Order: sequence, then structure tokens, then C-alpha cells
Amino acid sequence: MITETDDPKRHRGIYLLPNIFTAAALFAGFYAIVASMHGHFEPAAIAVFVAMVLDGLDGRVARLTHTESAFGAEFDSLADMVSFGLAPALVMYQWSLASMVDLGRIPGKLGWLAAFAYAACTALRLARFNTQLGSADKRYFMGLPSPSAAAIVVGLVWVGNDLNLRGEDLVIPAMIITVGASLLMVSRVLYHSFKQWDLKGRVPFETILIVILVLVFIAVDTPKTLFIIFLAYGLSGPVLWLWRARQRARRRAAEAPRTHNDSGPNRE
Repeated sequence: MITETDDPKRHRGIYLLPNIFTAAALFAGFYAIVASMHGHFEPAAIAVFVAMVLDGLDGRVARLTHTESAFGAEFDSLADMVSFGLAPALVMYQWSLASMVDLGRIPGKLGWLAAFAYAACTALRLARFNTQLGSADKRYFMGLPSPSAAAIVVGLVWVGNDLNLRGEDLVIPAMIITVGASLLMVSRVLYHSFKQWDLKGRVPFETILIVILVLVFIAVDTPKTLFIIFLAYGLSGPVLWLWRARQRARRRAAEAPRTHNDSGPNRE
């Protein structure tokens, strides 16, 4: 008699709830690409930010409902590649970098190569993150997280569109933002992950005031506030790296005379 547990071909399904959020994030990223192809850059930028929210929810929903799976992790990574790799690169290219063709053959190539570099660096960033899941310090991300990089790239598009600025007039800032975000993603610069924050514990009263102020600024001018927040986060990594390097240099300089004196001849 063969029981259900003896059947080696028993079907193994996938968890629906967290993968719904992942599929929705993938849909938002794909929509951003289609919207940018038709010149609708504000909805395209908003769609990438919606994908960020959905991407943050799928993992939390999986942990809360105990529905984590290897399939979900792989699906999430592929969806991130579309929403935070291809979508921002193509939105930025359609909005600004494509206009570099008017400057000549070589600048035209640099425009689409910068967009490709961003997409490629996102793939490298996601691959490195997946291979370091079990060994990395959870307090920090190595390299700028791809959702934050995407927010910086499409944030510039959203701000420019909100100010009625043409993408071809902001080619240089667009190129700097695209290339800079690409390099930061694959760098070894550390970024705070904020995973050590205890959201269930007590916090100072001032923290609530800061949160309220941030929400007010977002409500008053959403494009500029979100762009400034994520740009500040993107710059925080290099700034902290330089500060740590300076502190190490000061410690070495302070220890050098002490070491030299200890190794000198005994004159007693």
C-alpha cells in the first residue's frame, strides 16, 4: 500500500501571499518602462517608488507568515533586477541620456552605455548580495542597495519633470547620477541597513517629531523630499568611509611616535 508520504512525485507548491507582493513590484517596474517609452516620465518614476514599497513588504510578509522559501528569494531577486535595474536605466535613458545622440556619435554611445552600466551594476550588486546572505554583517550593506540607487536615478527624473525641465538640458547631472549610482552599488562602501532598529521598543519623544516632520515635507513636495532623502543616503556611505579613513590615519599617526620611542636604544 502506497501512502501519500511515500509518493516521490508529490507536488510541492509555492506560497501565494508574499509572491503576490513580488509580482506586483515586478508589474510596477515593467509599467515604468512602458510609461517612459510613451514619454510619461512622472508616472514612470512613481511606479519605481511603488515597486520599492512592495519590495519592502514581500519579505516582511513572508517572515510574519512564516512563508519564506528559496523560490520566493529567487523570484524577488529577478523582480528587483527589472524594477531597480532595467526600469531606472531605461527611464533615465528615455528622459535624458538618449538626447546625447544630438551631440555626436561618441556622446550618443556614452549615453546608452551609461544606462547599460547601471543595469549591469545592479545585476552584480544583487548577485553579490545573494552570495553574502549568510555571512554579511546585517547592520550594514556592502555597496549602495539597488532600491536606493533606483530612487536616486528616477528621483532626478521626477524632480526635473516636476520643475518642467527638459532631460536634454540636464544631461550632465543625469550622467553623473547614473554613473555615480552604478559605481556605488558595486563598491565596498558600507551603508547602514537600519535593521538593528527596534521598532517595537520605546524611542525618545523627539523621534516621533522627526518622523512627523519628514511626512509633512513628503506631503508638501514629494519629488524633492524623496530625492533629497535618498541622495543623502547615497552620499552617506562615501562620507562615512572618508571619516573612518581619517580616524584610522589619526590613530596610526598617534601610535607611530610611541612605537618609535619604544623601539629606540636604551639610554639608561
